Amino acid sequence: MSSYKIALLAGDAIGPELMREAVKVLKAVESRVDANFELVEAPFGASAYFEVGHPFPEDTKKLCLEADAVLKGPVGLSYEETQKIPVEMQAERGAILPLRRLLNTYANIRPVSLPKGLAHFSPLKPEIVGEGIDIVIIRELVGGLYFGAKETGVNENGKRFVKEMLEYDEDQIAQIIRVAFKQAQTRKKVLHNIHKSNVLKSSVLWNQVVEEIAPQYPDVEVKHQLVDSAATLLCLNPGQFDVMVMENMFGDILSDQGGGILGSLGLMPSACLGDGRAYYEPSHGSAPDIAGKNIANPYSMIGSVAMMLEHSFGMLEESKNVWNAIQSVFAQGYSTPDLSKPGSGVKMINTDAFGDKVVEALLAS
Repeated sequence: MSSYKIALLAGDAIGPELMREAVKVLKAVESRVDANFELVEAPFGASAYFEVGHPFPEDTKKLCLEADAVLKGPVGLSYEETQKIPVEMQAERGAILPLRRLLNTYANIRPVSLPKGLAHFSPLKPEIVGEGIDIVIIRELVGGLYFGAKETGVNENGKRFVKEMLEYDEDQIAQIIRVAFKQAQTRKKVLHNIHKSNVLKSSVLWNQVVEEIAPQYPDVEVKHQLVDSAATLLCLNPGQFDVMVMENMFGDILSDQGGGILGSLGLMPSACLGDGRAYYEPSHGSAPDIAGKNIANPYSMIGSVAMMLEHSFGMLEESKNVWNAIQSVFAQGYSTPDLSKPGSGVKMINTDAFGDKVVEALLAS
């Protein structure tokens, strides 16, 4: 029997509610396959700061390094609560970026997926959604503007200033580009390279590295697309995209837009992969305004479990089963109040009931 240690970082606000549903699914998977999941919880995020004085405690770091995979919930609290935390200790700077740095999870994979049967969630017209949306956004996650040197101060003219460095070297670019080519090989063999080379020198180097690596993957067609036009085309004709690769900030923005064309970031799980290390998380925020109400949909968290089964544990068939189970609950007409409005023709259920139905569908498969 295979045994896997999974670090559970529930995070803040709705995070613990969603994590409970993920644990239900993991226990269901465990009952179906020859594997044992050792689930270990640890504090992480704004709640960890208030609990132990740091958003990413040393014991949590140690656990993340020991674990076979990390499952992370969303972090962050309301603006008012966040202002009680020193800037460098706020969840994004003090927890998320250090986690990425610690595990060197340079490849963020975000599926932007909406089967035809769930097309009613999308704000796009039915003729644009067509047979559904099926895109994979691959984002470089540990470089660029977010991780560059930062400086603030007052200049010689007495004016406050800020300076932030966008920096990549060719090896950083090459490793994420290879991930994208390999992903494209498993799908439609078309890779859209997203850049801004008409303005940014970083994109010029990025494109050069893409062209240097492309001959190693002769079966994949590369299409270059400026990031601003890509944003427009995601709304006008998302079906033209299959695999998209881009640097850190472009990926942050366009993947959130991907959630927009699906109808909610609540429909976007993600995998953050490094060499032998990984963590998995919903792409959405912690929604403190609905925390404790048991109305947040666990799709993205359970989808992140499915991605963990695939990428960290090699359980491809069981990963598909989890995906099918989640989507079957929607297909049966069920939804949660955060995704659907009363009178929209759906059968409204709460967070834990949705998780129960996913488990029921999984066990029946």
